[in-house]
Amino acid sequence: MAARTRLAQDDPNASSSGRPERSEARERLLSTASRLFYREGIRAVGVERILAEAPATRATFYRHFPSKEDLVLAYLRGVDAGTRAGVRAAVEAARSPADALRAIGTAVADNLAAPEFRGCAFLKAAAEYPDPDDPVRQVILEHRTWYATTLTELFTQVFGDSPRRGNPEHAARHFVLIRDGAMSGAHLDGVDSVGDAFRRGVEGLLTLLH
Repeated sequence: MAARTRLAQDDPNASSSGRPERSEARERLLSTASRLFYREGIRAVGVERILAEAPATRATFYRHFPSKEDLVLAYLRGVDAGTRAGVRAAVEAARSPADALRAIGTAVADNLAAPEFRGCAFLKAAAEYPDPDDPVRQVILEHRTWYATTLTELFTQVFGDSPRRGNPEHAARHFVLIRDGAMSGAHLDGVDSVGDAFRRGVEGLLTLLH
C-alpha cells in the first residue's frame, strides 16, 4: 500500500553513536529478562534470578546494563520495536488504509490466542510503574502515543472527504480502548469470544463512522 502514514524509522535500541550495542552476552541477558518480566512481572524478577537463568556473571550484567532500570527500558524498547515492525509490515502489505487497520486488528486478535500470551507488556508495566515521571513510564507513554498517532493517520485516510466523515482521532482512541480491553480480558472471558468481539469492533469503526 502506498500509504501516506509516516512510521518512525529510528531504532529504539540504538546507542548514542547511532549504532545498536550488540553482544551475545547482552542479547542473552535481555532475552532472559524479557521472558521473565513478561511472564512474571518486572518487580517480581530480581537481577540474581536473571543471572542464574541467562546465565551470566554480575560483572557481565553491569557492563551491559548499569542498573535493572536500564534492563527494563531495553526490554520495553524491544517490545516497542517489534510492535512497530509489525504495524509497518501490515501497512506496507495492505491494499488500502482500511485493510491496513484490519490487518493490525487481526494481528492483535491472533496474538490473544498465542500460548505465551500474558496480556499487553506495556499495560502490565504501567501497573508496576505508576509515577508519570518515571523513565519506564515515559517509554510506555511514548509507545502509546506512537500507536495512537499511527492509527489516527490511517483513519484519516480511510475517512477521507466522506460526508459522514468521522473524527479520525476519536476512532483511533476507540481502537486503542477496545484493544486494551481485549488484551486485558481475553484470559478471563475467553480468547475466541474476545477476539471475535474485537474484530467486530474494528470493522464497526471502519464502516459506521464514515
